[in-house]
Amino acid sequence: MNRKIFAAAILASVAFSASPALADAITFDSTDIGVDYTLNYDGFSDATTIAGLTSTTTFSLASITGNTYTFNYSVANTSTAPITGSRVSGFAFNVDPNITGATSTGAFAYTTLNSTYPNGIGAVDVCFKDASTGACAGGGSGGLTQGTSGTGTFTLSFAQPVSSITLSDFFTRYQSITGAGNVTSASGSGTLTGTTTTTGGTQVPEPGMLGLLGTVLIGGAALHRRRQRRATMRLAAA
Repeated sequence: MNRKIFAAAILASVAFSASPALADAITFDSTDIGVDYTLNYDGFSDATTIAGLTSTTTFSLASITGNTYTFNYSVANTSTAPITGSRVSGFAFNVDPNITGATSTGAFAYTTLNSTYPNGIGAVDVCFKDASTGACAGGGSGGLTQGTSGTGTFTLSFAQPVSSITLSDFFTRYQSITGAGNVTSASGSGTLTGTTTTTGGTQVPEPGMLGLLGTVLIGGAALHRRRQRRATMRLAAA
């Protein structure tokens, strides 16, 4: 799991990125059991971002059994002023390879496969909801009100055992919104913000990865200096 995270850091270092960001696609395998992945979500409607409308999710792979992957999840409605009221009524994402089934428990105990998310998002592989509405757009009266959080589990099933899966394109659904003008429902797009172990420790690179990262940084800096010298020589010759 450390290798997957720091491969992105190495690529970003080669590109001289000042603050490399984690991508919003997560690959899970047996090495990720017990690791928490946290995403932050904005809120938008009709392609317009809604100030103060936010939420978070945390996903942790609990087990891999046969052709199923089971996760623990937590969701929080973190909306603040000017939003005066809102409900998080569900969350969704895409899965690779294709899933054949999904179940869930807890705050979002209902699932729908291969449905459509509103606000221009379109098709999603699976969504988890607060009510048995038959669609991912919502319609129930439950969920998480502003300032509250909920937990549960979800299980993804595949046609056959797979060594790893990738979750991507994370979304949440907001309803009963007040304080945003005429907007009463919206969606949110998630960005991966970090990972921690279940004991609270942050992920650190393996010793071999530290050496590789250092080599890349040194090599990149040397290449940058050579390019600067060549540019200076060309100017002097002119």
